[in-house]
Amino acid sequence: MSSAAAHERDPGLQPERTRLAWRRTTLASTVAAVLAAKTALHGDVSAAGIVACALCCSLWLGFLLVAHRRIRTLASAAVPPALAPRHATAAIVCTVAMAVCGVALVL
Repeated sequence: MSSAAAHERDPGLQPERTRLAWRRTTLASTVAAVLAAKTALHGDVSAAGIVACALCCSLWLGFLLVAHRRIRTLASAAVPPALAPRHATAAIVCTVAMAVCGVALVL
């Protein structure tokens, strides 16, 4: 076996599964943002509710940008590079902060 053959990587369906996972997570994030907006704007509208709704929408947009960039990278490269730490951190921060906003809206 040559050294070139030993270093070739057969990614199989792993990049496709990862793209689908990012899409599912983006869909779940979209549903959470829509439910947060509905909760914030339903009934008696308060300034805190509007701020929380705007924050949830901003966080959703941030996560959407990170996810779209990752999906595009996975689709374009035969061997996709690892997710950059700053992008991973941004995705985590957006997700956790959106969860906190959702909890604040429910309480």
